Amino acid sequence: MSLLFEEIDSQETPLGVVSLRRRRMPALGDRDIYEVKLGEEFLMSSLFVDAEEALSTLGLAAVQGDRLSVVVGGLGLGYTAVAALKDQRIKELLVVDALDAVIGWHKKELVPLGKVLNADARNRYVHGSFFDLATAPAVGFDPQCPGKKFDAILLDIDHSPSEYLDAANASFYSTEHLSLMAEQIRPGGVFAMWSQNLPDPEFEKLLGSVFERIESHVISFYNPFQNCESTNSVYVCVKGEA
Repeated sequence: MSLLFEEIDSQETPLGVVSLRRRRMPALGDRDIYEVKLGEEFLMSSLFVDAEEALSTLGLAAVQGDRLSVVVGGLGLGYTAVAALKDQRIKELLVVDALDAVIGWHKKELVPLGKVLNADARNRYVHGSFFDLATAPAVGFDPQCPGKKFDAILLDIDHSPSEYLDAANASFYSTEHLSLMAEQIRPGGVFAMWSQNLPDPEFEKLLGSVFERIESHVISFYNPFQNCESTNSVYVCVKGEA
C-alpha cells in the first residue's frame, strides 16, 4: 500500500467485483479522495459530487409540504442521501441499494459520510434492487410497510437513461415501468433522476407520458483532470394531483 493509494475493500457481487479505494493527489491538496469501482469501471469519485447533491436539492425543492417520506435509489458514497437529510422537512429517508457491500461500507463507516448517515435517525438502509421494488407497487420500497407511498423518489444508479449499470435495468425506462413507480409517489410528489449526459429530448418525452411537469437541469462543475468544466444533468418530474 502506498501512502498515496489504498484499496479499503473489495468484494464479489452479482454485478462483479466492487471496490472502495482511497487516494491522495498532491496537486489537489491535502485531502482524501474516495472512489468506487465495479470491475475496471469507475462508478463514483468524491471529487465530483455536485450533481449528486443537486439531485436532492433540486428534487426536494419541487416538493410541497412537511414531514416528507423520501426514497434515494443508489447509495454510492452517500452524497445524495446526506444532501437530502439537510432538508429539515424530511421525516424519513430510505436509501435503497442492491449491493450489500456498499451498505456495509457505510454501516462500518469506511467512507466519511457513513458516520453522518448512521447518526441520523431519519435514515434507513434498504438492501434490494431499486428497479425490482420500483415496478412492484404492491410491495414497494419499505419492507416494514408494503405499498407505502412517498413524497419523492431520487434515483442515481445508471449512467444515463440509455447507459446502464446492468443491462437488466433497461426495461425500467418505459412508460409502463415508470408508471408503476409513479404509483408509489403521492399526488404532487416528485421523481428526480441523475444522468452523466446532457438532457435527452427523447427521455424527456418519455417522462412526459407519465408525469405532469418535467424540468431538466444542467449541472456544471470543474474537472481538474481535464482543466475544464464538465456537466451532468438532473431531471425533475412532478406527478399530477389528480
